[in-house]
Amino acid sequence: MSSPLLSIIIPAHNEENRLPRTLEQVFAFLAQQTYDAEVLVVENGSTDHTLQLAQDYAKAHKSLRVIREDGRGKGLAVRHGMLEARGEFRLMCDADLSMPVEEIKKFIPGALPDLDIAIASREAPGSVRYDEPRYRHLGGRLINLIIRLLILPGLQDTQCGFKCFRASVAEDLFRRQTLMGWSFDIELLFIARRRGYRMVEVPIDWYYRAESKVSALSDALHMIRDIFRIHANARQGLYDDDAEQSESAV
Repeated sequence: MSSPLLSIIIPAHNEENRLPRTLEQVFAFLAQQTYDAEVLVVENGSTDHTLQLAQDYAKAHKSLRVIREDGRGKGLAVRHGMLEARGEFRLMCDADLSMPVEEIKKFIPGALPDLDIAIASREAPGSVRYDEPRYRHLGGRLINLIIRLLILPGLQDTQCGFKCFRASVAEDLFRRQTLMGWSFDIELLFIARRRGYRMVEVPIDWYYRAESKVSALSDALHMIRDIFRIHANARQGLYDDDAEQSESAV
C-alpha cells in the first residue's frame, strides 16, 4: 500500500462538541486537493461520546482512522498518532481547528521545500490573531518569554497546536519523547534543535476559542518544572542515539 502524502493527527479528549465540525471542514478541504491524505483521530481518556462520534464518522470516510489511547495527555495522544501515521508529512492539528483548515496549504511540499519541521506561529510576521482577549495574549507572551529564556531562544510561538514533520523526523523525535502532557511541544522542539533538524515558524491566521482548555497559571508552573526535567534528561543522554527510548508517560 502506497503512503499518502499527508497525515493529519487530531488528538481528542472530550471533544464531542467540536470534533464533528472539525472533521467536516478537514474532509471538505481534502476533497479539493490533488494528493492522497489520511486523518487519524486519537481519542484518549474521554468521558463523553468523542470515541463513538469519531467511529461513526469513519464509516463514511475510509481515509479516517480512529485510535483509542487509554492513557491521558495530549502529548501521549499526538505521539501515538504520529507513530501510527503513514504519511510522508505528518501534521498535528488541534480539535478546535483554531487555525483555518485552508492554512494547511502553507505546510505541505512546495510551500516549504527542504525543511524538516514547520511550526504554525501566531507571532511570525504576517500572522493574524482574531478575537483574542488582551489578557490571554499577554499571558501567552509571558509563557513564551519563559520558554525563550530557559530552553528555546529565538522561537516566538512554540505552543500553537499545529506542527508538521517529515515522516523520518517524526519517527525519530516522537520515539525519543518522554513528556506526555502539555509541555511535549517544548521537548520535541528542544530535541529537534539538538539533533540539527531544520525548522521554521510559519505565520498563520488564528482564531481564539473561548472554550480553550488551557489554564495559563497552572500550565505555566507545570511547564517550568518540565523545562528543568528536559534539561536533566539531556544531561543524562536520554535524547542521544545510544539512549534507550522511553515508553512511559509522565
